[in-house]
Amino acid sequence: MSTEWVTKWNPTVGLLAGIPVLLVGFYIFVYVLFPPLFESFWGATCGTVDTWLVCSGFLQRGFTAGILIGITAPIVGAYLVNRQMALIGEALAHMAFGGVAIGLFVGAAVPSMDYPLVFALIAATLAALVMQYIAIKTDGYADIPIAIMLTGGFALGVAVISYGVTFHSTVDSYLFGDILFVPFENVQLMVGLTLLVIGAIALTHKQLLFITFDREAARLARINVRFYDTLLIVLTALVVVAAMQIIGAILVAGMLVIPVAAAMQVTNSFNRGLLLSILLGQVAVFVGIFLSAEWNIATGAMIILVAIALYLWTLNVTIGSVIILTALFASLVSWNLALGVSFLLAVVAVFCLVRFR
Repeated sequence: MSTEWVTKWNPTVGLLAGIPVLLVGFYIFVYVLFPPLFESFWGATCGTVDTWLVCSGFLQRGFTAGILIGITAPIVGAYLVNRQMALIGEALAHMAFGGVAIGLFVGAAVPSMDYPLVFALIAATLAALVMQYIAIKTDGYADIPIAIMLTGGFALGVAVISYGVTFHSTVDSYLFGDILFVPFENVQLMVGLTLLVIGAIALTHKQLLFITFDREAARLARINVRFYDTLLIVLTALVVVAAMQIIGAILVAGMLVIPVAAAMQVTNSFNRGLLLSILLGQVAVFVGIFLSAEWNIATGAMIILVAIALYLWTLNVTIGSVIILTALFASLVSWNLALGVSFLLAVVAVFCLVRFR
């Protein structure tokens, strides 16, 4: 196997050359192009479907955020699952929760600094770097650094919350997820994070894939394994922060793992599995949001439950079909769910074709 294509790539030079372009593109798309695109898309969708599920402003923002999560989480999760690093997302989510608590506390004292997601992003990124440092010192991503981050992040959040008792309800929104709690500014932030994650993965996919499946060969090929490991952990932190608003810090790791695990039951191809996991992520988001809005159930919980139902279907057709048919029967109570149910059944049909081809 030739490794010339990976040895010629200098990550430092590539990133430095791409930073100005990325910053300009980020600003133009997020703050200039995205707002009118958002209004045009949802205006046309509302005019076509004409139901409150797609005409409500908060659901439009929630669906947009969910679509972004359904793309970025499986993309990053595909590398984590194949490296047996699934729990790292949960650890970073707990650290991000601690950052949210600090951000809310600072915002309560200084209103001009009321940006909890920014604090969450800083906390999760620092935690990712610390976790990578511990992994280097202990020669691997063992249980110890993950356990430290899991408990430490949550302990930090609880400590801050217990001191600043005036923002308990807001903290719950980040802890469990709340589709009503996604302002347009946060959707724009998620668009930027999504562009950053997809761009970084597109530039480093070959190196990350090489390291994922043959770490020692990657070292022999003079690939900077530590750099790409750190990059993957930082990208995971970005995805976790982006998903906290809808999924919640407690359940966010599910979107990193479950769609990928389900896709792995269907195909052994990494690239095909990556596409299938994104498709599954979109189904879980769409159907989960539809059901949560119709039945007044927590959005993050419904998204994860739908993802688990699809995972069980890929494991065992009989058990999974019973679960899906039960959900379908329950959803017939409301005709407004026709779009979501049709989308789910279409994906199930695709899985049938792929699994029994």
